[in-house]
Amino acid sequence: MIRGIWGATTRNFLGDAPVWYKVTIAAFLVVNPLALLALGPFVTGWLFVAEFIFTLAMALTCYPLQPGGLIAIEGVLLGMTTPESVFETTTENFSVILLLIFMVAGIYFMRDLLLVVFTKLLVAVRSKLLLSLTFVGAAALLSAFLDALTVVAVIIAVATGLYSVYHRFASDRRIDDDHDHADDELVHDPLRGDLDRFRGFLRNIMMHAAVGTALGGLATLVGEPQNLLIGKTLGWGFGEFLVHMLPVALPVLIAGLLTTALVEKTRWFGYGVELPASVREVMERWERRESANRTPRRKARLAVQALTGVALVIALALQLAEVGLVGLMVIILVTAFNGVIDEHALGRAFQDALPFTALLVTFFAIVAIIHDQALFTPVIDFVLAQDGPQQGTLLFVAAGALSAISDNVFVATVYITEIARAFDTGSIGRADFESLGIVVNAGTNIPSVATPNGQAAFLFLLTSALAPLIRLGYGRMLWMALPYTITMTTTGLIAVSLLV
Repeated sequence: MIRGIWGATTRNFLGDAPVWYKVTIAAFLVVNPLALLALGPFVTGWLFVAEFIFTLAMALTCYPLQPGGLIAIEGVLLGMTTPESVFETTTENFSVILLLIFMVAGIYFMRDLLLVVFTKLLVAVRSKLLLSLTFVGAAALLSAFLDALTVVAVIIAVATGLYSVYHRFASDRRIDDDHDHADDELVHDPLRGDLDRFRGFLRNIMMHAAVGTALGGLATLVGEPQNLLIGKTLGWGFGEFLVHMLPVALPVLIAGLLTTALVEKTRWFGYGVELPASVREVMERWERRESANRTPRRKARLAVQALTGVALVIALALQLAEVGLVGLMVIILVTAFNGVIDEHALGRAFQDALPFTALLVTFFAIVAIIHDQALFTPVIDFVLAQDGPQQGTLLFVAAGALSAISDNVFVATVYITEIARAFDTGSIGRADFESLGIVVNAGTNIPSVATPNGQAAFLFLLTSALAPLIRLGYGRMLWMALPYTITMTTTGLIAVSLLV
């Protein structure tokens, strides 16, 4: 009896994940308390960070919430952090949580309009290079005024819709048939090969757009959460922030666009995948059929979504309310005027965002361990002890490296607080204070594109329902982000070195 229950429990542990993965997670949980006894909390803290990053890297094997959550819970039980610290870290990022819960759901209710607009774009622009530059530029422009997570949520909704349209065709399913676009069983040659190429095409577009959010997010006060913190600490408004960041943001933007052109032309790092002819034909046919069958009621729905989209952009650009509350407004407006009043229909919109919200709170537990065990303190102290131009260079490199490992908002908070303290005590002047603030902002925004855990928008893409559909895993994201990491980081480093 006991043996049977034990066998069933081990089989149930992490469900259908491979046995080697289950054994690895179990080994982590056994080794951690032993490491704490033998090596102390500082080394064990870094061990927890590495283990959590491993669960992110294996996101296509097992969703990171469960294994990462077990590691985080063990960290609390071992005293590496406290429930109070986890709660405090979570509440400090409550605006991001609100954004995920409501804005992503709001974008879901605008998917019809987004699919129409981007299908027209896909059909109209036949040059892959031009299309890639369009996505990078559009994502950068939007992220300068909106939140990067919102922009990525929009692109994910579009890519999922496009994938679903073609997958239904490749599976020989009619538009009204029930269909699971995650199941390739009904897809046969030669369309299976076209589907694989379409996946590659969408991977290219998604990575270009994700990098675009980092390019635009660097430049403005509202581009990234840490920008607001840094701007507030320095006393900069929207215009002042833009002017101060432009000497760094503009060269980095140019470097990003040139990198897009380079990787598309050379087909390096998995880029340069063209849209298959069969996919373009299906999209053109779908677009014509949708236009022909657009009833007055459907036109009214699209009009409501368009007007709500305008209200969304205005509200976010003018910072009329927290991003999450604006998302709630979008949900209310679109559903009220489009007749979506059933609670089950509303619930579907939240399915994609809530697992990631739970994962993000779990990630905050790891951030709490980093804070409580002062894992970054040696690096921070070393950088701030330097003088002259060398300090700015080291600050950029250190902030970038730490942001790629953990949360860039957390890293920015630590650094800007220490720099502000140095300014308040008279250790540095106003000019140095502003220069180092620019460096912190650039360091936490640019190099963090290197890893999915560096930016919330990248992590959201990695753990979205779209990622397994287009075969976008952690390793592939690292590889595809590498050329951007090299060119943008190098350009940013040169730019900040000229400022300090």
